[in-house]
Amino acid sequence: MRGNVVTEASLSTRANQWWAAVPCVTAGVVFLCTAIYVICLLFGYDSFIQVCLLPKYIVDRVQVYRPYTSIVFHASILHLVFNMLALAPIGSGLERILGSVRYLHVLFIMATSNALIEVVIAYLAAYNPVHPYPGLMYECGIGFSGVIFSMIVMETSLNPVQTRSVFGFFSVPAKWYPWALLVLFQLLMPRASLLGHLAGILSGFAYTYGLFNCGMLSSSKYAAVEGLPCLAPLVRRPGFIVGGSGGTAPSSLPSFPMPGSNSVSSFRAVMNRIQGWLPQARQDSTTADERFPGRGQVLGSSVSTPAQVRSPVLSGGGIFNNQ
Repeated sequence: MRGNVVTEASLSTRANQWWAAVPCVTAGVVFLCTAIYVICLLFGYDSFIQVCLLPKYIVDRVQVYRPYTSIVFHASILHLVFNMLALAPIGSGLERILGSVRYLHVLFIMATSNALIEVVIAYLAAYNPVHPYPGLMYECGIGFSGVIFSMIVMETSLNPVQTRSVFGFFSVPAKWYPWALLVLFQLLMPRASLLGHLAGILSGFAYTYGLFNCGMLSSSKYAAVEGLPCLAPLVRRPGFIVGGSGGTAPSSLPSFPMPGSNSVSSFRAVMNRIQGWLPQARQDSTTADERFPGRGQVLGSSVSTPAQVRSPVLSGGGIFNNQ
């Protein structure tokens, strides 16, 4: 009996210590996603069609809020737990490097760029003249794993490890690690969002190559934001990271220069330092009031999805039948 008490106290203490070590922005994202899931559970909300990343609605209805609402909703408890357990260690490491304010800005850029890449790919696939694939325009994606993929690519760009273990089953060269995970999760979970995960990887690579530096602020501007009076109570909290621990670039994560025509060795060096990432998801969701043709997908959840909806949906003045 005493042993059980000691064990339970020890586990509780370790959990509290672990949570206390998570910086404030990462902890805030975990809390927000968890709170939204609990609220949806309590009120029976499952109309993900209204908040998911749905390329057709973004293009035709200009619903630009979807890239940001889609990342904080999750379809099941497994989906939520899987993503948050992945976010906590990876996000904590990046937040300590970047600082809390810059890290929050990077999350916004990743959510935006992931959605943009996914919509562009879906649009090109749907309307290419050779072999159109319109189904991608109707995929309804929710969950934080697309951003997690981007974050892992960024985090592993700082890691000199040359090989990575894929869940302890086998090891791969670091430069192939994201692609190994992409293939593995697609084989294990065929309804996982291949396009969403791919967009996350591409977005992460774009950031490490410095393609998003134009959207970043200078260190002095981040410091000015940290010095705002309204943020003073937050800045004084132990979990708030002021300025970060550095990196070679003043306004972003250490980034690689784009290889030139005579820089084969630089390109190889870049590829040798790229690794890591994780998964995300999507789900079919239809409501009694509004249905969409196509399919949704969710990673990290074993929830079965309903059959394809036969009801048409009104969009952009036209009726789009089920694909």
